[in-house]
Amino acid sequence: MLGGSVYIALIRFAVSLAGTIVFFFLLAKPRFGRKMMIICYSCFSAALLTMACVWYVVDWESCARMVAFIMYLCFAVFAVIMSSDSVYLSIYKLVLVFYLLAVFLVGALEISILFFDRNVWADIVARICLIGLIAFLLNKYVRKAVEGFGDYVESEADKFSVTVMIICILFGIGYILNPNLNREMTIHRIYQILMNFFLTGTLQFLVFRFYLHVGKEKEYEREKQLIQMNYRLLERQLEILEESVESGKRLRHDIRHHNAVIAECARRGQTEELLQYLQEYDRETQQGALEMICANAAVNNMLSAYTRKAEHEQINVKLDVELGKDLEIPSIDLVAILANAYENAIYACMEVKRNLKEQECFIDLIIKRRKNKLIIFCSNTCKKEAVLKDGKPRSEFTGGVGVSSIVRTAKKYSGEYEFKNDNGVFIFRLIMNAKQNA
Repeated sequence: MLGGSVYIALIRFAVSLAGTIVFFFLLAKPRFGRKMMIICYSCFSAALLTMACVWYVVDWESCARMVAFIMYLCFAVFAVIMSSDSVYLSIYKLVLVFYLLAVFLVGALEISILFFDRNVWADIVARICLIGLIAFLLNKYVRKAVEGFGDYVESEADKFSVTVMIICILFGIGYILNPNLNREMTIHRIYQILMNFFLTGTLQFLVFRFYLHVGKEKEYEREKQLIQMNYRLLERQLEILEESVESGKRLRHDIRHHNAVIAECARRGQTEELLQYLQEYDRETQQGALEMICANAAVNNMLSAYTRKAEHEQINVKLDVELGKDLEIPSIDLVAILANAYENAIYACMEVKRNLKEQECFIDLIIKRRKNKLIIFCSNTCKKEAVLKDGKPRSEFTGGVGVSSIVRTAKKYSGEYEFKNDNGVFIFRLIMNAKQNA
């Protein structure tokens, strides 16, 4: 602290608190609307600044030592409440804000000491300039990256490792902000400060890069699963096409025999025999034709392909599908959910049949549209001993096919899902908005 009247202290406190709020506001997801957030932060700031000024007047010495930490701790608790991020992710962002707070506090103070003979107004102006520069860089280069990074940390982070990282950063920044350090202007002191900033900043950057890399690896894995799913779907479609081609070849090869039979029946006047033969011929020509399950072409093709696969494995299939041609949900997202769920069901039935060959297996799939909601229900035979982890089936239970893809696509449309093993009957439920979130 450089000292000065309580009014100067109020200005310095207000600038520092405003900078901290701006940094966190740029990084965190607000819990309420902008107007409500501004009101809440304004009331909190007024109360906190009042208490800081009273403390400054009552006991300047202890205030100089502890005010930065106490104000930041109060802000941290309030910020977690005002953020819609998970508590763990909010703490990580607060650590980054704490580091930036140390940058502009120490940076402004050193500028004032080095170049302006400890002038308090130079310190205030330097703080404002540094806050503006850091906020600009955050908004332009860091904000979008941190948004995606936050999802990766929340879903992929090793909690113990990140906790240790946060503690290390807090200790490093705490050392920098320690007011009891020797304030004599020496090369050694400047070197210590710069090295601490460098090491704590490098640690932040390395953790950021590490979890960004881990998250992207998971993204690539999910994309790989989607490509594999599309590959399997194409295989099913090719099987249907090959069956249709073979059936067409056979029909064209035998067409002259059919014509001969029809002509002979006509010459003999065998009307009943002719009609019976034509009915059999009509049934035969329909073999290999794609079954119309619903009006949506993409979903119809996918369901037809996997239904044939299930019937080939001697699995009883019951479909109840009500879908129109046009859906607000893109076909690729809808097919990603249905194809994964259907193939997982087939895999579970095959696993049961592998162990109990006489076991009757079934798959029931219901797809309904109700106003702005899409309802998907799938039940199938499965192993009784198959257990779920974190409410989701394990990879060995589903054959490694993308449950994560189902969950991710469901969240994209604010969907609510449930996986359940009901004594040997696996149940998958999903209700999601028919329109994508803006």
